[in-house]
Amino acid sequence: MVITGTAKKLPVVALPLLAILLLLLPCTGAGAAAAVTSATIDGSRSQHLPLRGPSLRGPESVAFDGAGEGPYSGVSDGRVLKWNGQAAGWSTYAYSPGYDIRACTASRLRPAELTESRCGRPLGLRFHYGSGNLYIADAYKGLMRVGPGGGEATVLVTEADGVPLRFTNGVDVDQVTGEVYFTDSSMNYRRSQHERVTATGDSTGRLLKYDPRTNQVTVLQAGITYPNGLAISADRTHLVVALTGPCRLLRHWIKGPKAGTSEILADLPGYPDNVRRDRRGGFWVALHRERNELPFGPDSHLLAVRVGADGQVLQVMRGPKSVRPTEVVERKGGKLYMGSVELPYVAVVSA
Repeated sequence: MVITGTAKKLPVVALPLLAILLLLLPCTGAGAAAAVTSATIDGSRSQHLPLRGPSLRGPESVAFDGAGEGPYSGVSDGRVLKWNGQAAGWSTYAYSPGYDIRACTASRLRPAELTESRCGRPLGLRFHYGSGNLYIADAYKGLMRVGPGGGEATVLVTEADGVPLRFTNGVDVDQVTGEVYFTDSSMNYRRSQHERVTATGDSTGRLLKYDPRTNQVTVLQAGITYPNGLAISADRTHLVVALTGPCRLLRHWIKGPKAGTSEILADLPGYPDNVRRDRRGGFWVALHRERNELPFGPDSHLLAVRVGADGQVLQVMRGPKSVRPTEVVERKGGKLYMGSVELPYVAVVSA
């Protein structure tokens, strides 16, 4: 999850000071990989799965269960919702311990930003298909799990090596072993202070593993600059982690002779959020905005890139600046489901 700018076309002088500073801060990567595109996908032509409620927004992550049902997505009032088709729409699937819908429902006088530390803010979501368990990376509650059928989630991890999780963010699951990999974006800042992670160049993020068989938590790597979403590779040998501030993808090896080591996989043309495997051995990477993007000018920017297993950009998706995706999930038939931390819907794009 990252929010780094505004989508409205406003003069620079009208932008908050922090937004101006973020616009002037380039990614720290050496240079974005050149895109070798078979076609540019038009992300403006999409179907919407709208949330219900005037203040409900932010379907950050998009997940599907082992039966292909969904999508499921975490939203601004702390719940995880399930899509049941156009007729029925969204329904509550999961929530954190102690959740109170009356206290957590946002309003004009009580925006979600004021309630999320109490109510939770689900970010990354991923099912373990064999067990039917849904793992939830909640920015404030930590790593949680809810069993088949949903309901109240169980908090599994709130600290690692004696250090509390302050900004739990991305998650993925090894479908063979059931091991869960997740990120803690900063040891200094919470989600409500996410701009500070980018603006200060904070490098206290961590990559972690949770073993459900032993309940053991392992810090795989510390001292990372803004680790965000992550995905396990198709051959299960490594993890690909989005580094938001540096505009890069990190490859961390979990098997083979390089196990325990990391290397840069790709420099990206924008600020990445979540990473999900595509259906061809590569990855879809959602981009919240482009490098050095300004709020004025042509109303078009990169929404996402598809990279190969070698990190080369193979395909791009473009769309209006009002759309700042946090995740892109590829499904059968070439449909791309797109989450956003700002918008009141999940978008479905046909590739």
